[in-house]
Amino acid sequence: MRAILLLGGFGTRLRPLTNDTPKQMLPVCGRPMIEWVCEHLHRHGVDEIVLSLGYRAEAFTAAYPHGRIGQLAYQVAVEPGPRGTAGAVRFAAEASDITGTFLVLNGDVLTDLDVGALVSLHASSGAEATIALQPVADPSPYGLVVTDPSGRVLSFSEKPEPGWAPAALPRGGERPTISAGTYVLTSAVLDRIAPDRPVSIEREIFPQIVADGALAALVADTYWLDTGTPQQYLAANLDILAGRRGAARVIDGIAASSDGLHPDAQMRTSVIGRGCEIGAGAVVQRSVVGDGCRLAAGAIVIDSVLGAGAVVGAGATLCDYSVVGSGEQVAPGAVLRAQRQPPPEPVSDS
Repeated sequence: MRAILLLGGFGTRLRPLTNDTPKQMLPVCGRPMIEWVCEHLHRHGVDEIVLSLGYRAEAFTAAYPHGRIGQLAYQVAVEPGPRGTAGAVRFAAEASDITGTFLVLNGDVLTDLDVGALVSLHASSGAEATIALQPVADPSPYGLVVTDPSGRVLSFSEKPEPGWAPAALPRGGERPTISAGTYVLTSAVLDRIAPDRPVSIEREIFPQIVADGALAALVADTYWLDTGTPQQYLAANLDILAGRRGAARVIDGIAASSDGLHPDAQMRTSVIGRGCEIGAGAVVQRSVVGDGCRLAAGAIVIDSVLGAGAVVGAGATLCDYSVVGSGEQVAPGAVLRAQRQPPPEPVSDS
């Protein structure tokens, strides 16, 4: 099975981390996010991927110059300009001669979805396309999907307004389901996509397929995380420390290289990159500290993210999902407090 990974976005909500680095190349517990995605796909029978690229495409090819990411061979399709999610799929499929049935995934979603089960359902359903669904408490940031008991999609509403809900929403305590960003498509879907303008698969193509009664869905209540915000990116790292998925070199709740860490520093539930210097009395909690960062004596970093090479001056405080870009400096005694957001919805451990 071949898969197209959609990786062309600018990652604007993660700036300044993404000023020079594509979102999927940001490290999650020391490994680029894309490697976690590819490892998962390989375990579920995918043998080749197509990277649908736009922003900073060279970052991917420079990091993986031999045509493989882990166990997966890859091809590259670099869009000459924004084409929307559906336009990107058509462009990548044509550039790599994909025909028949294939997978499409949003490259910024981390999930334990059983991709093989999704492919099997598609094969038995006779549908033109089959999508994975994830139950959530609030569907408003995503795409609300309503199905009948057989799994046939009845409606697809991309990013509905908060509080809005169709009459067909689940009752009896069931959570509404959203599009989880993993699709099985056929060549017939490509024929629906206009070649000469940007096209959204969520807002245009899927509603067309629903209208024809040809969109199937698999509800999978599994680990699922959209990594698009600093809060969610931090959660991706901390979930690995908590043992919810994957594996990292964890000692007492910290993934770290021990060199450069002062014995009087206090660190808990955090990812500390290679070559960092953490000074006496510094505190790091529930945070990600990139490679080569320096925290002076008494610096406090809580619920925050530091890009590679960032410097935090003596006695400075960062909290509430503050983000410091690569190579940036925080002045001694400064206090950075980003707007606090509610914690991410708990992921499923099933």
